Amino acid sequence: MTGGGADPVEAGLVESLARPGGNVTGLTSLTAQLGGKRLELLKEAVPKLAGVAVLYNPANPGPAREVKEDLPVAARALKLTIQPWEVRAANDFDRVFAAMGKQRPDGLYVVGAGQVIVPNHKRTAGFALKSRLPSVFGNRGGVDAGGLMYYGADIADSYRRVAYYVDRILKGAKPADLPVEQPTKFELVINLKTAKQIGLTIPQSMLYRADKVIKESAGINR
Repeated sequence: MTGGGADPVEAGLVESLARPGGNVTGLTSLTAQLGGKRLELLKEAVPKLAGVAVLYNPANPGPAREVKEDLPVAARALKLTIQPWEVRAANDFDRVFAAMGKQRPDGLYVVGAGQVIVPNHKRTAGFALKSRLPSVFGNRGGVDAGGLMYYGADIADSYRRVAYYVDRILKGAKPADLPVEQPTKFELVINLKTAKQIGLTIPQSMLYRADKVIKESAGINR
């Protein structure tokens, strides 16, 4: 059973969303498909945004496709230039951050998936803070670690749906007969404390639309 993979069909976990087959079902987070919206939000927060560094692990099919296919289309529409940066292992980050710093991008987009990117969110958010880079993450953990923004599936809502699947299976339903669900509830989380640290004023219109605004490191308000 899966609780969040971005594309379980592409990953080979299920035959299709409607008819999973086998013993795996659950929810998909639609992470890659939301890339354009994240770029749009970053541009709204930083109107002068022109160049965006994109951090991702090319070994993961979903993020690789997002960077090569989805983000370039959105970037052209927003008149942005994106520069992909690959990290395949934890010891790649320092080298990539050093090179990225020399190019001085206007923003940072962190593709939110995988066993390399996610465990290093605090490290990445720290680099963005030090470099005064507005950042948007495809994983909620990024904004909790100090990144500027997260936009994606409402994780709490998704976990509640996972409980529904567990209940159905414990009552005898076969995973193969339970369609994989796509999220219906999304959230925009803005770290206002981070915005202040990098000298960025978030438009009030964005703050009003945000589902959660982090004002202090110890908690989330709103």
